[in-house]
Amino acid sequence: MPNLSKNEVVEEILKIGLLPVFFNKDIKITQKIVKACADGGATVVEFTNRGEQAYDVFSELVKWHDKELPNLILGTGTILEPDTAERFIKSGANFIVGPIFNPEVAKVCNRKNIAYIPGCMTPSEIYSASKSGADIVKLFPGSVVRPEFVKAVLGPCPYFKLMPSGGVEFNSQNISSWIKAGASALNIGSNLIRKDLVKSGDFGTIKKMVEQCIRWIKEAREEVASSK
Repeated sequence: MPNLSKNEVVEEILKIGLLPVFFNKDIKITQKIVKACADGGATVVEFTNRGEQAYDVFSELVKWHDKELPNLILGTGTILEPDTAERFIKSGANFIVGPIFNPEVAKVCNRKNIAYIPGCMTPSEIYSASKSGADIVKLFPGSVVRPEFVKAVLGPCPYFKLMPSGGVEFNSQNISSWIKAGASALNIGSNLIRKDLVKSGDFGTIKKMVEQCIRWIKEAREEVASSK
């Protein structure tokens, strides 16, 4: 995997506007999911640290990715502690995502010039995370804060880069509402990489859904730009 700086990773996430996220304990299925995301235009993908096999699967995924999809950026999510962050960074993670903000994880990522995207739910948490070096903050759970929260926070603090996660739906109206409220990117998991599609091996549909998400994000961004 290329040794990318945090700025390069952040720039790519913000450019595409979509960060797919998933976990699967089967390395072959994981490879197919990642390839579907890449073929759909998602140049950055988050693999979550869930289950005892997560580290082993991710390590194998990195080796495969280096040969098959070297231009794709892989990161790890559901990181709570600094030692876990260290471990995944050493295995090849180019960015770290967490459901919470841990200043100690931020220190690890800053020291290694790795992008850290922590989960926050209040303006104070977002501010603290940003001051600790988080260029993008994950709003989690998105189903609770909703698009109106994004708009309200960005009113006095327009410099925050917010990425809703958890509850972002796969439809044009929901995706458009988040982007028009000011979200910089969207973190979508099971509503995009659906379990029924994975189970049936329909990775072609996952690819098309990723393409559609990116299209909806682009259209919403264009509407925002034209309205200014």
